[in-house]
Amino acid sequence: MRALLYIFLLTVITGCTCSVPRHERELDEAQSLLGQDAVAALEKLNTFEIEDFGDSSSLARWALLYSEAMAANGLYAPTDTISGIAVEYYSRHRDAASLARVNAARRRMTACSADEGGRLSVFSAMYLAKEKEFQLYKERSMRERYLFAGIALLILAAGVIVWQRQRLRLKRIQNEALVAEASILREDVVRRKSDCSSLESKLSGLLETRFRAMDELCGTYYESQGTKAERKAVAEKVKAQIEELKGDEGMFSEMEVCVNDCQGGMLELLRREWPEIKTDEYRLVVYLACRLSNRSIALLIGESIDVVYKRKSRLKAKISASSMPHSALFLSVF
Repeated sequence: MRALLYIFLLTVITGCTCSVPRHERELDEAQSLLGQDAVAALEKLNTFEIEDFGDSSSLARWALLYSEAMAANGLYAPTDTISGIAVEYYSRHRDAASLARVNAARRRMTACSADEGGRLSVFSAMYLAKEKEFQLYKERSMRERYLFAGIALLILAAGVIVWQRQRLRLKRIQNEALVAEASILREDVVRRKSDCSSLESKLSGLLETRFRAMDELCGTYYESQGTKAERKAVAEKVKAQIEELKGDEGMFSEMEVCVNDCQGGMLELLRREWPEIKTDEYRLVVYLACRLSNRSIALLIGESIDVVYKRKSRLKAKISASSMPHSALFLSVF
């Protein structure tokens, strides 16, 4: 499309550069005839078609020579239309010499009023014909200007409409992207809430059965009342059950499955990203993810509560100092 536009412009420019010299040569011939044969010069100037002039300077020069030819032949011009073309152009371009020539021709034409052998009526008719031709050319040029202006406005309006449509389309795409992103975020939030609810439900169910019994036994061990014999019997029973829970790998596996299901495979990620993690540290992460109390964890690992706090602190520091991709997820259990 751009190549076609360049070819069109080149053709127009070439046509203009070719047409102007042709008119200039013919006007030069008419001007040279004006000093030798004024009648022949006027006849030649009458052969020009006004609509063929490609620029206003050639048209003004033709009007100047036509006015001088009329004056040289002693002919009276019925109106100032043709000479007015030259006057308007040379006044606008501040060409004093040419303006003086056309004004002199005007005065001479005004002084010529005698009809020499009928020549006046013949050339007056020719003059009026040229004047009418100029008026038609002027009206047609005006219509063409209005047409070009209308086309330019239509093109401008079309461009504005296309630009606005493109702008609205881009805005719509951006809005759709934002809506899609918001929808994804909302789904993620809902999923996370669902995971948390699922984890809470599973942990609550486990605590109501085996984990709850473990917490109650641990509490009984610390808070038992009565005689020394009763406390000893309760303590021995609690110890036996805690030892049973500590060695119950089935329960621990169940806890692992529960944490992985509710935390997006957190334990699997932990083993993959930290393969050198110690067994005791891994078990501590599982207990913390199951939301067991420090007291229960102390009894399950066979250490004091102070030791549990210290081990938790060291484990948290290791995870924080690591460059594991999911370290934030692992820290969420503390």
